[in-house]
Amino acid sequence: MENTKDNGVGINFLTDFLTEKYIQEYIAHGGSKIKFVTGCTGSGKTYLLRFMCTKAQENNYRPVFFSAKNIWLHDFKEIYLEILRQCGLMECLKGCAERLVRNMGYEPSEIPEDRTFIDYLAQENMSDALNRREIRTQLKEMFLDDPLLDNNFALACSMLTGSILGYPVLEDQSRDLLLGWISGDRTVKLTQLRSLGMSPSRITKYNARHMLRSLAEVVRIGGYSGLFIAIDDLEILISRSSLEEIHYTKMKREDTYESFRELIDDIDSLHNIMFLCSFDRALLDDENAGIKSYQALWMRIQNEVSGKRFNRFSDLIDLDLLAYQEYTPAVLVSMSEAFADKVQSRHILPIDETQAKEILSRAHLGGVGVPELIRNVTIGGGTHA
Repeated sequence: MENTKDNGVGINFLTDFLTEKYIQEYIAHGGSKIKFVTGCTGSGKTYLLRFMCTKAQENNYRPVFFSAKNIWLHDFKEIYLEILRQCGLMECLKGCAERLVRNMGYEPSEIPEDRTFIDYLAQENMSDALNRREIRTQLKEMFLDDPLLDNNFALACSMLTGSILGYPVLEDQSRDLLLGWISGDRTVKLTQLRSLGMSPSRITKYNARHMLRSLAEVVRIGGYSGLFIAIDDLEILISRSSLEEIHYTKMKREDTYESFRELIDDIDSLHNIMFLCSFDRALLDDENAGIKSYQALWMRIQNEVSGKRFNRFSDLIDLDLLAYQEYTPAVLVSMSEAFADKVQSRHILPIDETQAKEILSRAHLGGVGVPELIRNVTIGGGTHA
């Protein structure tokens, strides 16, 4: 995950709130949430998502960041697979294995890196039938008895964690089959998995949210606070550019809206997971193809009470409104100084208060966001906007 070195100058009003109320409290204690971020070009949407990913990582989350320009959104299976790819399942299962070792009264740090837990027990003359049975019991309680886990997902994770512990023994071919099924590999034959005691079905857009719930639970069991998922560039849904790798038809666009509608409706069935999705204001302004064209989704994310003051609890975060409320010449100067310090070039000079006032005047005309204007003027060596 990209490291954001500065402290969120200019958006502390929002980021401090999201970090405290959601990352440190609500999500960490088993809650779930999806929020949307909008604003004009250059308003700082991508920066906000990356900054919050960094804050999530600092608070022991598994962060995931990707652009809608690279991943299809109309099929939730694709979203699940990208989250799975980035969250590091085997690292989470290693955390599960370490938790089991502690539950049995041992310290993972005592086990040499080139040895499994069962090897360590054998070395200590403790790999008797009683301890082996206890490992099986612990795996069953950790995964198979957890109501939040899909039964087949739980069984697969139990066997994979066992392979990390060294017991029960899992052959490499079986390990690859399990990882292939979890990763949606269609070349994996389900009949081969049945020989491992599973009765799985293919992962599809219809069961992918259920699989995501299981994944989030394994992340938690592995010792992490949860999953933080940032999805950028949702305005690709209405793009008509032939240069984009992904192009949405009307049907795929509406399937995407419906997928997000279902996610919002099912969000309470998920735990320890937060989505932060961003899109350019064009996705709101386009009456024919934008979010407002799909009323079932728009009714769920629009602000019930709208006002001139920025509402940090809102599920639709308007960075333009935040800029009008929170950005002062002094704040803009601080933002410019932070940017110049990060770039560290003698050609990059911070702006002064006069330039900051000019930038605010330009921003109120719309079109380009304050952060982008600050960046352009700062890179220009402090020339007037």
